[in-house]
Amino acid sequence: MSLENAPARSFVTHEVLNQAPPLEHNLWRTDVALQETLKREGGGWANEALDTYGALAGGELMVAGFLANENKPKLKLFDRYGHRLDEVEFHPAYHQLMRAAIAHEVPTWGWRYESKPGAHVVRLGLGYLHAQADQGTGCPLTMTYACVPSLRHHPKLAAEWLPKVTSKEYDTRQLPLAQKTGVTVGMGMTEKQGGSDVRSNTTKAHQLAGRGPGEPYALVGHKWFFSAPMCDAWLVLAQAEGGLSCFLMPRFLPDGTRNAIRVQRLKEKLGDWSNASSEVEFHGATAWMVGDEGRGVATILEMVALTRQDCMMGSAGIMRQALVHAIHHARHRKAFGKLLVDQPLMRNVLADLALESEAHLAITARVARAVDASHRDESEAAFCRLATAVGKFWVCKRAAPFVNEAQESLGGMGYVEESILPRLYRQAPLNSIWEGSGNIQCLDVLRALAKEPASRDAFFGELQKGMGGHVLLDQELAELPALFSDVETLETRSRAVVERMAVALQASLLVRAGNKVVSDAFCESRLGNRHGQVFGTLPAGAPVKALIDRALPA
Repeated sequence: MSLENAPARSFVTHEVLNQAPPLEHNLWRTDVALQETLKREGGGWANEALDTYGALAGGELMVAGFLANENKPKLKLFDRYGHRLDEVEFHPAYHQLMRAAIAHEVPTWGWRYESKPGAHVVRLGLGYLHAQADQGTGCPLTMTYACVPSLRHHPKLAAEWLPKVTSKEYDTRQLPLAQKTGVTVGMGMTEKQGGSDVRSNTTKAHQLAGRGPGEPYALVGHKWFFSAPMCDAWLVLAQAEGGLSCFLMPRFLPDGTRNAIRVQRLKEKLGDWSNASSEVEFHGATAWMVGDEGRGVATILEMVALTRQDCMMGSAGIMRQALVHAIHHARHRKAFGKLLVDQPLMRNVLADLALESEAHLAITARVARAVDASHRDESEAAFCRLATAVGKFWVCKRAAPFVNEAQESLGGMGYVEESILPRLYRQAPLNSIWEGSGNIQCLDVLRALAKEPASRDAFFGELQKGMGGHVLLDQELAELPALFSDVETLETRSRAVVERMAVALQASLLVRAGNKVVSDAFCESRLGNRHGQVFGTLPAGAPVKALIDRALPA
């Protein structure tokens, strides 16, 4: 028979079977733990806004996230005539993500409604939803959110900038502040020779007029990681006459001329592809001092404390999205005669991931409540200073192995780019590095314990609120104080100590949340020395089906 006479059906080699359908869902409505956690921590009054954004993030923004990461930003140094630009060009999907986030107040909710308790908790929820659709845009959104306390150090700068920092308008036009309807703000701390040791920075600040807060300076030097170069201004550190100080550096000067900021290149990064990170030089760039001279680290650390909170938020969001895909796949994929979700070992893995995800959300939301209350309650402020470092260390450390386990649940399909999981896996290590590595967080914990008795008292007071909730938690709380007795070896042991502090806090929070299925399973696995080094090692008899169904209602 000739090919031209062959029946058309002879070209059909197989029928596609045994595959999960596309996953599109409202990220808020399908997340029981998020709903309960935000209500518990004081953010239950904004469910309508969260529901709206949950639908957006799980639908069109999820699609935009793929496009923004497939089409990386490009550096445009010059225009066609040779004029210097130092601009970054983005795919329209990136702007779609930013425009939606700013319109729905992802970076600004905490400030626009700060008179109402729980505003920062609501903002955390919005950011957690956004982080599941795209992670790279979280960088400028987070820094725009976090710059507010630092800018408030100088009333004149705050009056000029904060109305547009907290605007709901996403304005991409290359214009000075006065002509913009909304702005984004980044930061520049890291230099080649120092990394996290910012006191070794060499960038110099030269007086242009008077000396001190609010005065203009000319900055000469460089930044090795400058996030993000498309912002309208940045908080940067430079050496003034009186020591390392903080400055606000705009992209455009008030007269409309471009500031003397020269972008050297965009970083080629493991992940975070939708976001632009850069190396820059300052050729006498004009910047205004924020905060007291010589107190730059203390001034910018108010911003860093909030960005560290958002490192937790971003990691928790990444883990949540990986979990959802693993469960969705397991509910539709058959192997060896039955659905994956009905197979005992896979159920153990999925339930273990679900338990871990909820615990990370719990500690992150508790830190958000402390941020929210810190200006009203010194005890909450003290708790926040220690709990942020503890949580940032642990939540961010767990993201990479978590996402890898979720990938394994999908097999080879979890390793190809059509799945979101490769992107989540590339993204997972970022938050453990950005804003201070794990070692920096542990050293910050030791510093707070040694120098801030109020922080230690507030943290351990918070742990004690879970006493009586589970015998293993009671036992852990009794043993924790002894871990600090050997001061000589404490730094060497600090990772193990901070891990136990974090897990104990998660257990205490889950116990008080009131769902014994969750809290008992967590305490018995994480505190009972029965949890292995990998996921899927819950003890026999653990309520695996209940944990999976809670994580993603069928």
